[in-house]
Amino acid sequence: MTDLTIHHTVDPNADISVPDPHQDHFHKTVIGFWVYLMTDCIIFATLFITYAVLSPNTFGGPTPHDIFHVSTAFTETIILLLSSVTGGFIVLAAAKNKIGLIYLWMILTLILGVSFLYLEVSEFSRLVDEGASWKVSAFLSSFFTLVGTHGLHITVGCLWLIVMFFQVFFQGVTMDTFRRLVIFSLFWHFLDLVWIFVFTFVYLMGAA
Repeated sequence: MTDLTIHHTVDPNADISVPDPHQDHFHKTVIGFWVYLMTDCIIFATLFITYAVLSPNTFGGPTPHDIFHVSTAFTETIILLLSSVTGGFIVLAAAKNKIGLIYLWMILTLILGVSFLYLEVSEFSRLVDEGASWKVSAFLSSFFTLVGTHGLHITVGCLWLIVMFFQVFFQGVTMDTFRRLVIFSLFWHFLDLVWIFVFTFVYLMGAA
């Protein structure tokens, strides 16, 4: 049988001024962030289960079919999917040290993220104006909590992106800024995945 053992010799003069995803420190940080995402998965799973249990309890108030506009939720989904693509392009541009493209994809991702938040806040405002606030029923309480928690994560992501914009502007693409951009991309893709579940199980099934 062929020996598949891989022997690795550490380079004592490794250049740490440029991004290198194969560095141990890079791997440890990314793995640590994956652990955080797993804890976030538990939070969202709990919120989804809570919504599933409480959604039939309308207390005589509006039902999901009465208040959900699938067209608006679909628009939000398209916006978030596009932002996931532009977020991925940020990392690709950073890997090639193309500063101009990094700025471009950052700005586009931020615009899409803010647009998503605007639609979500507008929907919340409409529901409250129609008398369907979180105080009306267990269904609405669980809905606002689930979707609002996702929106809070998007808000944090937008603020994170603004901070990273200035870090790249002042520091350029270094090992640290590249690693942070990779971690941001993981975070943003994760939120995109969570929203797909929100769109499917909350809006589509609720409006059916």
